[in-house]
Amino acid sequence: MALLLSGIMIVLLLLGFPMLVPLLAATVVGLLAYFPDVSPEVVIQQMIGGVKPSALIAVPMFILAAEIMTSGQTSNRLLSLVESFVGHLRGGLAVTSAVACTLFGAISGSTQATVVAIGKPLRPRMIESGYPDKFATALIINASDIALLIPPSIGMIVYGVVSGTSIGELFIAGIGPGLLILILFCAYSVMATYKFKVDPAPKSSWAERGKAFKDAAMPLGFPAIIIGGIYAGFFSPTEAAAVSVLYAIILECFFFRSLSLKDLPRIALSTGLVTAVVFILVGAGAAFSWVISFAELPTQIINDTLGLSADSGYWTVALTIAAAFFIGCMFVDPIVVILILTPIFHPLALAVGMDPVLTGVLVTLQVAIGSATPPFGCDIFTAIAVFQKSYREVIAGTPPFVFILLAVSFLLIAFPQIALFLRDLAF
Repeated sequence: MALLLSGIMIVLLLLGFPMLVPLLAATVVGLLAYFPDVSPEVVIQQMIGGVKPSALIAVPMFILAAEIMTSGQTSNRLLSLVESFVGHLRGGLAVTSAVACTLFGAISGSTQATVVAIGKPLRPRMIESGYPDKFATALIINASDIALLIPPSIGMIVYGVVSGTSIGELFIAGIGPGLLILILFCAYSVMATYKFKVDPAPKSSWAERGKAFKDAAMPLGFPAIIIGGIYAGFFSPTEAAAVSVLYAIILECFFFRSLSLKDLPRIALSTGLVTAVVFILVGAGAAFSWVISFAELPTQIINDTLGLSADSGYWTVALTIAAAFFIGCMFVDPIVVILILTPIFHPLALAVGMDPVLTGVLVTLQVAIGSATPPFGCDIFTAIAVFQKSYREVIAGTPPFVFILLAVSFLLIAFPQIALFLRDLAF
């Protein structure tokens, strides 16, 4: 059955069908071929059940908040703040890019929104300052993936729904690995600057820094609302999403006046289109997951194909999970990979004693890496569209950053407290 389902999906993907079609086709064919007595209506029931969890309400709201901020002044104000403090240092503009991607990711939760919001203004400035195009593009693409680790994270929400893991704990646990990646990216950027012989920018005065901080004070309220509100127990991740939308509207429409209320229907329509794609994939993935679970494929794959069991040990299981999700996200949409592989590997991780929150952070990190890794990382194609560059030009500078991300994956497995320290402190 596994060969049939995977064969159907591969053939349809190669023929150019969107991911929804292979998912549903494999689900229906598998059901009719192996379980003819089961009514096909169960596929519809599972799809509806897949989008029922209340935690998924946070997804469209975080997307809406990101759309509002991308259309307004939030990203530019964050850029000005970071650049005023580190722009004059060696590698300052590259460090500015990495920090700005992290800050905007902590606001939007979307890697693709971060590529657009930070990449558009900063990439031309980096190239103009003497950074090679391939370095500037690769830095922005990979630093944007920190958005999947720093809350809010749509990937963590989907994983939490599928596995039953606390989304609030996942949010807090993602901060440590996200900051570690940021530090390593900044260190590499500074070292690369010596090779590129890029001169630092002029130093900002304290008056200019004060103005930049004042301008960015309100946007910095987003991570305070999301992280602080969840940490303090004021509201759940879903409620934090609703508050972030309200805050974004107040900020951009009334304080900055960069948008008017008349712009909101257009932004909401764009959000609706993105949300529809996400939720259709979630529903189809839920139906597919039900079929493979009903057929006991996860057990067969784990026991027979991979030869894994509860006796395999922590390192073997953790490295297998990391490899499976990383390779999967190189080819398929991250949400689909989470939906398909989580039911297979989550029970095994529990069986060997892995903390479910650690497993979720490890999975999310692999999803982040895969999103920027050839051949089909989604952020690569976002960059192609936004920067109007060829596929080869966009991926040329990615290997060093992918190496750093893989190194962090190894460190996370070796030292789980990188993720669990803040979780344990908060909960």
